[in-house]
Amino acid sequence: MTTNVSITWDAAGARRAERQFLARPAGTGTPLAEVAGAMLGVHAQVLSAAELSLGMRADGVTRADVRSALWDDRSLVKTYGPRGTVHLLPARELPLLSAALTAVPTGPSPFPPDVRLTEEQSAQVVTAIGEALDGRFLTLDELSEEVVARTGPWAGDRVMPAFQDLWPRWRQVMHRAGWAGTLCFGPNRGRKATYTRPASGDRTVSDGAGDALSVFVRRYLHAYGPATPAHFARWLAAPPGWATALFGELASAGRIEEARFEGTPAWVAAGDTDFPDGPARGVRLLPYFDAYVVAGQPRKRLFPGAAYQRALGGGQAGNYPVLLVDGVVAGVWHQRRRGRRTTVTVEPLVPLTARQERELGEQVERVGEVLEVTPELVVGEVAVGPHA
Repeated sequence: MTTNVSITWDAAGARRAERQFLARPAGTGTPLAEVAGAMLGVHAQVLSAAELSLGMRADGVTRADVRSALWDDRSLVKTYGPRGTVHLLPARELPLLSAALTAVPTGPSPFPPDVRLTEEQSAQVVTAIGEALDGRFLTLDELSEEVVARTGPWAGDRVMPAFQDLWPRWRQVMHRAGWAGTLCFGPNRGRKATYTRPASGDRTVSDGAGDALSVFVRRYLHAYGPATPAHFARWLAAPPGWATALFGELASAGRIEEARFEGTPAWVAAGDTDFPDGPARGVRLLPYFDAYVVAGQPRKRLFPGAAYQRALGGGQAGNYPVLLVDGVVAGVWHQRRRGRRTTVTVEPLVPLTARQERELGEQVERVGEVLEVTPELVVGEVAVGPHA
C-alpha cells in the first residue's frame, strides 16, 4: 500500500518527540507504564539511566517512583527486551511483547559448536528457569544450581566467554527466558540481583505470534516512524531480510503503508499520516541508551555535523548521554555524583541562545529532581569516554 504522503525530517522528529513525551512531559499522575509503553521499553542495563529516561518524560517523577512501580505495584517489569538487553517494560504488555520477541529469528550463534546449546537444550533451559523461579526470588548462583539440577551437568559447563570470565553454558539463553515470560528481575538481595517469574494477571494477550508481530511493528512505526525495514532490523538486532519480508507481508495486508521520507521510501502504520507542521523545539538531556536516540533513524539526520563523530561511540547510538536541541543531538554530557550532590558537565556542539541556556539549566535541575540530588551545571568539555 503506497500513499502520496511526503514527510520531512523536521516533521518526523517533531512527531517522535511528541509521542515519546519529549515535546511535553506526561502530566502528573500519568502511569509510568504508559510512558514506558510509548517508548516500546526503557533501556535499563544501568537502572539510573532508566530512571532518568522516565523521569525526564514525566512531571514530578523521581527515581523512588520508578522503583515503586518496579518493586511495589509491579506495573513495570525489569527483564530482557529488544536486542536481548535489559529493559523496563509495562507488565500488562508482557504477553504481547513475549509473543513478538520470541518470533524474531535470532541468527547464527556467535559461539563455537562445542559451546553452543542445541535448540532442544535451549528449550529445556527456558522451561527449567520458569519452573525454578515460580513463586521464588533466586540469585544467579541459586538459579544456576536449579537449572543444572533440572536439565543436566552440560548446562553448568563453564564454557561461555564473557567479561574475561567463563559463564555456565545455560546463560546463553537467559535473555530468551525473559522473552518467553519465564524470567524477570526481582529486588536486589543486598548487592546481588535476584530473579523471579513475572506475576500473572489481567493482561492483554495476543492472538498469536503473527498478530503480535503486526501489532509490534505498528507500535514501532507509531513511535519511531517513518522507518524502513533496515531501521527496524537494526533496532531489534534482527536479520534484515526477515524484516523486509515482514514489512512486505504487512503492507500486502494493509497494516502499514509506504510514504516518502526525505525523498526515499519508508513506512508508517496504515492511516497514521498526520505530522506536525514544524520541527521539534526545546532543549532536553537524555541518558545513556535512551530509546529516542537508539531507535532514531536516519543517524546522520539525528546526529548532524560534529555530533556524528562526537556523540556516537563507534557508530553506536547510546554510548554517550546526549544534549538534544530542537529534536537533534547537539552535544554530550556526563554527571559525577558525590553523595547528595552531582556535577553535570554539558558539552554543547552548537552555540546556544539565551533561551536555550535557560532551558538547559532547567533540564539540569530536573536531572537533580529525578535522581534526588542537588545538581551543579558546568558547561565545558566532557573528558570521559563512551559509556563511562
